[in-house]
Amino acid sequence: MRADNSHHLTAAARNRAEQTRTRAVRALRRLDQTGTPVTFEAVAREAEVSRSWLYGQADPREQIQTLRARHQPTPPTPRLPQRQAASQTSLLRRLHAATERIRRLEADNHQLRQALAEALGASRAARVTGQHATRPGDKTPNFSSHTDFQPVPDASRTPSTTQNT
Repeated sequence: MRADNSHHLTAAARNRAEQTRTRAVRALRRLDQTGTPVTFEAVAREAEVSRSWLYGQADPREQIQTLRARHQPTPPTPRLPQRQAASQTSLLRRLHAATERIRRLEADNHQLRQALAEALGASRAARVTGQHATRPGDKTPNFSSHTDFQPVPDASRTPSTTQNT
């Protein structure tokens, strides 16, 4: 029967793994100190290890990603030529025009809501009293033959706030 010498193999594998990790860390430090771009390929070449080994090791991978992000220059924002850039006055005019348009649209919206409310009120009153509805502002009754007219409920009102009388 042979003696169990597997502990020698385990120790040799552990020693080889530690040496590989040490080479990778030293390569990272060298690249960082010299200002060389830190990439997985550069570290693998410098440490004489495979890229797949670097990707598989959490600590070296995180260090490479951190150093790579730190050394990457931020791309300059493209500047428009002076003749294409909007001036302060131009931007203020556009802002004023947009604000004025919003004000007009809000006024139109309010006027339309008011007209709709009047029309729906007249229609409801006509249904309740049995008379024909009149258009808002009309003094004479509207004798249309549309008796199946159903007003569209206001979407902003919920059934809990609508009162049925």
